[in-house]
Amino acid sequence: MFVETEGCAALSKDSSPQAGTLEPRRMDVEPIDRAQKALLEHFGQLCGACPQMRELFRVLDRLGPSDAPVMILGESGAGKELVARTLHELSPRSQRPFVAINCGALPENLIESELFGHERGSFTGAARTHRGCFERADSGTLLLDEVTEMPIEMQVRLLRVLETGSFSRVGGDQEIATDVRVLATSNRNMQEAVASGRLREDLMYRLCVIPVVVPPLRARGGDAVLLAEKFLAELNAEFGEIKSLSLEARHRIANHSWPGNVRELKNVIHRAFVLSDHEVHVDVEAVSMASEEGAGEAAVGSPQDIARDDRGSIRVAVGTSLGDAERALITATLRAVGGRKTEAARLLGVSLKTIYNRLHAYGDTDLIAERRHARLECAAQA
Repeated sequence: MFVETEGCAALSKDSSPQAGTLEPRRMDVEPIDRAQKALLEHFGQLCGACPQMRELFRVLDRLGPSDAPVMILGESGAGKELVARTLHELSPRSQRPFVAINCGALPENLIESELFGHERGSFTGAARTHRGCFERADSGTLLLDEVTEMPIEMQVRLLRVLETGSFSRVGGDQEIATDVRVLATSNRNMQEAVASGRLREDLMYRLCVIPVVVPPLRARGGDAVLLAEKFLAELNAEFGEIKSLSLEARHRIANHSWPGNVRELKNVIHRAFVLSDHEVHVDVEAVSMASEEGAGEAAVGSPQDIARDDRGSIRVAVGTSLGDAERALITATLRAVGGRKTEAARLLGVSLKTIYNRLHAYGDTDLIAERRHARLECAAQA
């Protein structure tokens, strides 16, 4: 099941940087030598070379043909959805639909309709019958992404569907049978989620039949540099370039803590590729701060610093405008809760509409796909 491709030299295992340091602790990274190249294993949509990823591949190889529910645990950006898609590709359901729903991204008044569908005229704005995720994923796989962010009331109905294999659309009374394999993800500790009231205990036992943990990038040894080389090769192929990582870039990549995991690494490499000529240089700290400070008018603490601060604080320079300070606080809170806007609004004591409005003003491109839901939510709160 493994496909091996050549990557760059493997790194030593004692490469974890000190949390919170602005200057990464240096470790030896030799120039690329063909005799020393490591092998990057590809398994479905995943790839890695460290022992943790090889073990993950072996587990997924066993779980793929099964129909058992799987709870995929790990930090934001670590690749939980890729694990779910790989499980789907390995299953007998691979030719049937794979449907994913982010339980934390949808407004509470829309999630029931998205899960189970609704009948025409069942509520204001329901101009036609809508098939929900359980219908669209019939005979396939349904991924409940960040399931611990689902409203507790909705978890009761979800549990019933999982136990009976049937449901009814919003505004309907006809029972509809469903045959789906349910996968779920979360970046929270399950027992803590239950203790805090975020997750029903009976639903946890129903979903967490087989837990799978995706390791964070900082715990994957030399995988960060191997993946950086892979992403760069893909960009070279796409744009017809022959750029390569500088030795200094490989040092920085190897010693960075990557709080945003593989997703952050991929974005950093893409940015460095665009801004570099033949040799790609990566200034991780500068990229992190620039992405949050916009034009850099004010010295506002970077969300990367926030992510490494055990006290959960941000640093704002004296004289920073209130608008910039507000932006830093909203951005940091969103990063801390994995981008879940409903949770960020709750912690900040503002409405969800305010969060959407602020992000729209900041030019958050991730909002494009959510604008339809945002408009409906704003109308419901009016």
